[in-house]
Amino acid sequence: MANIITRNIPNTITCCNLISGCIATLSAFMGEIHMALLWIIIGAIFDFFDGMSARLLHVSSPIGKELDSLADDITFGMAPAAMVFYEMGIMEYPAFLASVQPYMPFVAFLIAAFSALRLAKFNLDERQAMGFIGLPTPANALFWGALLVGAGDFIENTTWMVPVGIVMILLSCWLLVSEIPMFALKFKHWGWKGNEVKYLFLITCVPLLIVFGVTAFAIIIAWYVLLSALVNIRNRKQPC
Repeated sequence: MANIITRNIPNTITCCNLISGCIATLSAFMGEIHMALLWIIIGAIFDFFDGMSARLLHVSSPIGKELDSLADDITFGMAPAAMVFYEMGIMEYPAFLASVQPYMPFVAFLIAAFSALRLAKFNLDERQAMGFIGLPTPANALFWGALLVGAGDFIENTTWMVPVGIVMILLSCWLLVSEIPMFALKFKHWGWKGNEVKYLFLITCVPLLIVFGVTAFAIIIAWYVLLSALVNIRNRKQPC
């Protein structure tokens, strides 16, 4: 009996992540953007602990891996897509887009589709043990959630934000499945050498959080992508 309970602890935590994503999605469709972001963060916490519990209990399984991807697509794909869908439905549209205004919000669901592609790619990619190839889905979800919560009033009342928003959606979808190497905050040791980029990133996050509050998380994700790209460019220029 104890063995059965132990084996199902990680999957139970994963299901809590999935349920959090469902609540976040429902909150987004109801226009409760702050609550949607809160449940995405709660889902991210469950997502962290399901993998940790599986490693600690030595009960990793193929079913758990598939369930984790499904839960992640709900929490980090569908939920932010629903948030963007709602916002695009209440934004001020420029005159040249007035005829397609009823259909524009549906572009947001590309986020859910490309998040699923990203997760499927991650499951098959053996190169991502100490880093990521492409933007991780939790980072993408946090970007959209923090942006809409922190700058929602500006976004809703600025007409030129509609075409900008479409470009940002397409860009984030591309980043999810791109081949750009992105660093992970995993440390083999705590020394400065070899961890310069990670420490630089963490140090610069502090003033951003102090100055910009919730919106800082969107800025931090954008900085993370830019810093990863700069590191990748530098590594390519270095002689083998």
